[in-house]
Amino acid sequence: MKQDNNQDIVVGLDIGTTKVIIIVGRKNEYGKLEILGVGKCKSLGVHRGVVSNITQTIQAIHTALEEAQINSGVEIKEVSVGIAGQHIRSVSHKDYITRNQPDEVISDLDISKLVDQAHNLVMMSGEEILHMIPQEYSIDGQAGIKVPKGMYGRRFEANFHVVIGQTGSIKNIGRCVKSAGLQLDAFTLEPIASSAAVLTVEEKEAGVALIDIGGGTTDLAIFKDGLIRHTAVIPFGGNVITEDIKEGCAIIDKQAELLKIKFGSAWPGENRENEIVSIPGLRGREPREISLKSLSKIIHARVLEIIEHVFLEIKNYGYESPKRKLIAGIVLTGGGSQLKHLKQLVEYTTGMDTRIGYPNEHLSGDTKEEMNMPLYATSIGLLLDILERKERNRIIQKEEEQRRIFDQKREQIEQRRKGNTNSKQKYDSIEDTDLQQEFTNSDADPINIASQPRKNVLEKWTEKFKEFLDQAD
Repeated sequence: MKQDNNQDIVVGLDIGTTKVIIIVGRKNEYGKLEILGVGKCKSLGVHRGVVSNITQTIQAIHTALEEAQINSGVEIKEVSVGIAGQHIRSVSHKDYITRNQPDEVISDLDISKLVDQAHNLVMMSGEEILHMIPQEYSIDGQAGIKVPKGMYGRRFEANFHVVIGQTGSIKNIGRCVKSAGLQLDAFTLEPIASSAAVLTVEEKEAGVALIDIGGGTTDLAIFKDGLIRHTAVIPFGGNVITEDIKEGCAIIDKQAELLKIKFGSAWPGENRENEIVSIPGLRGREPREISLKSLSKIIHARVLEIIEHVFLEIKNYGYESPKRKLIAGIVLTGGGSQLKHLKQLVEYTTGMDTRIGYPNEHLSGDTKEEMNMPLYATSIGLLLDILERKERNRIIQKEEEQRRIFDQKREQIEQRRKGNTNSKQKYDSIEDTDLQQEFTNSDADPINIASQPRKNVLEKWTEKFKEFLDQAD
């Protein structure tokens, strides 16, 4: 096994109620996600997205880790972890910073400082911030700004969507990851990760509700105007459907899960009364015959309850308002979305257009067909989220270095100006505005700034500085 020294390789860990998945990937030369290896293990120590048995969870992570390392040929040391669970909640928050240089254009660095400032929000005891997501920005009282880069101003503020979790639950996950011999890079809310894998830019702009149906929870993320507007975690998932089948048909868990997957339907009208499936009896007992129509009625009742809980959250968001209308409707993903006729039931219950979300848009062409299933939406979304975050951090680090050099050069000019007042006019001809306009190009995609083949800020400034020195001589 080779040592992982490649910074472009990223690893995501999805600790679910029914499964633990570790996925290893990187971006190929075409910008698509290449899956290098996957490790899976049945999850026994997690209940409704929350760790309930530390030992079992650590063992499951160990098993998935070993399989992922063998399949990928990469020694895994650091992972980013998806987090959900009934302890998750969200609030709105507004914060601001005062910029010392209002005549300099706003950059990614300023946005990062504003987000850091917002993290000072005082939490209730036993809670901590998972995500601080900017919504609209405001600059010197001008509100409704979506892209502040390249603008000028002193008072820079924003509305934030804040995702909060219980400290104890978060620390338990972190302890499991570290006890499995891994370093924890970051947490990502699972519906946010899933949205990166299955939603299009157009859907996020038009307005869409993502419903990720997992084993223990059903996660909701609502997007409008390209921004995340609302998140919620419903403490019901596919496992409660299995539990209902088990009790209603008097069978064991394994048989109930198999029935749900092979014969289950969310729409009872699709089955005739005479459709029967035979379940083997335990230890020589007579087989049990189960009507598929009765099975569908059991599933329908529980699925309808889950949909109504999610729909209530969508109503609480205010989707009926013209400005909050979800034109793209609903996207279903996660393992539970593969239940037969679920799409039709959601459309009938909510009156909203619905589709199943598959994470195939971002995957390279040689990806195994299995990875295109909604089951892997969160895992694949984790990798996409990590890659985007790393690229954003590279841009911010580059801006910090450029601004440091810029400040040093400006200080040198200021000192020489004080020493030679006759050359003040020549010094003033070196325009800071040209430097600042190039420092943060608001028309460019911030993700691609670092790779654009043109002269950077420092090179242009250096040329002007040399011209001035030649004239001074």
